[in-house]
Amino acid sequence: MSKGTTIKEALAKFEEKSGKASECKEVKMIGICPQIEKMDASLSTLTTCEKLSLSTNAIEKIANLNGLKNLKILSLGRNNIKSLTGLEAVGDTLQELWISYNLIEKLKGINVLKKLQILWMSNNKVGEWNEFNKLSEMPCLENLLFVGNPLEEKSSAEGTWREDVAKKLVKLKVLDGVPIVRQEEED
Repeated sequence: MSKGTTIKEALAKFEEKSGKASECKEVKMIGICPQIEKMDASLSTLTTCEKLSLSTNAIEKIANLNGLKNLKILSLGRNNIKSLTGLEAVGDTLQELWISYNLIEKLKGINVLKKLQILWMSNNKVGEWNEFNKLSEMPCLENLLFVGNPLEEKSSAEGTWREDVAKKLVKLKVLDGVPIVRQEEED
């Protein structure tokens, strides 16, 4: 089995095409071959990066985000990530987390993302309401993509998914790509 590409190697390839990574607002290292397996310390050089795309790799763990002081969008879809720990360093800046098609069962660690507005985490492994309820601690969450998680599939089959989520996440405006229409209270 071949060894994966390191972040340092992927950044060198990125720089051949796009210039100095440390000065770029958007850094894409998507579907690198061989795949990136680890978010290593080289990421900390991306101090001006606002959007980091590491989708379609073999990353198992979120790590080494300190130094990314301007990060607003983190794209980690289609990896092998099992948990949301490791986001503390971007807790005050991250507005969007794209983490669909991973192996996430638990939402421990999500609460550090104080400014998160968009969470796209379809096709993961979340199956329990007690995990889902951690999203109610997200003060800015407005857009949630959650299709393809066992919890959503079960609740949708029961016909209660949208209304259950609307009750739990009162600030949510869009669920699974569809606007949430709330009945306004009568005076």
